[in-house]
Amino acid sequence: MVVPPTCMTDSKPRLRRLFREARHCFVAGLTPAERGALYHDLARVAAPVVAGFAIPGSYSAIGDEIDPAVIAREFADLALPRIDGDHINFRRSRWAALVPGVLGILEPPADAPQVTPDLLLVPLLAVTLAGVRLGQGKGHYDRALAALLARAPVRTVALAWDCQIAEALPIDPWDIPVDFIATPTRLVDCRAFR
Repeated sequence: MVVPPTCMTDSKPRLRRLFREARHCFVAGLTPAERGALYHDLARVAAPVVAGFAIPGSYSAIGDEIDPAVIAREFADLALPRIDGDHINFRRSRWAALVPGVLGILEPPADAPQVTPDLLLVPLLAVTLAGVRLGQGKGHYDRALAALLARAPVRTVALAWDCQIAEALPIDPWDIPVDFIATPTRLVDCRAFR
C-alpha cells in the first residue's frame, strides 16, 4: 500500500491530490468481495467507540471514500448532513429517504427534522494519528464541528483506509482534530497523540 510522503511545507491542494490518488489506487485494487470484507472489519474495529449514543451522525460516501453504511446500519436513529449554503446541518433521516443535494451527494430532504448529533462519523482525504484531518477543502466539516461543539460535546470518529493516515499535515487555526480514527485494521485514540 502506497502512502504519500507528507511534510508540513506541502500545500493542502497538493496533499489532497496525492491522497486522493493513493485512495483511488488502493480502492481500485480491491475486488468487491475484498471491499465488503474490509467494511465489515471497519465496523468491528469501530464498534467500541460508536455504541451507546443518542443521536449518532454519519455521512454519505462518494467515490472512493470509505463507506460508513455498515456501521451506521446499527444505529436506530441517524443524523445525516445536509448542505445549506456554506454550512452543514444535520437532519434525522433514513438512508432510503436521501435525495441528491447541491453537490450531488445524497442528503436528507429539506423537511427532515434538524438534530444535534452526539457522535459523528467523519469523512476525510487524510488524517494524522493526532487527529489532524485533511478534508475536501471547502471547510464544511470544520464549520459544522465548531458549531456542534459550541452547543454540546460530540465524539468524532474519522473513517479511513489505512493509506489515508499521514505522518504530518499542515494545520490551520480553524481545523478541528478528530477524537478517534477507525480503519479496517486499527482504532486510534487521537487524544493520546496530542
